Amino acid sequence: MLSTVTAKYTRISSGYMGQLIEWPEVITEGKTLAKCREMLKDALNEMIKAYRQQKKEIPTGMALLEQYQ
Repeated sequence: MLSTVTAKYTRISSGYMGQLIEWPEVITEGKTLAKCREMLKDALNEMIKAYRQQKKEIPTGMALLEQYQ
């Protein structure tokens, strides 16, 4: 089960873009960093549900790390 993942945040003109390193398909944007984090968590939960439905292996988390650009 995932306990931690690595999130990368990039400042963009409309706010922030966030992407999970272990799950490159989990990417989202938010007007604030807090909103982007919240949306990443929601997107990750939805991706886990989709992986389970498709019987795909769920990647395990690495150390918690947030990177900013």
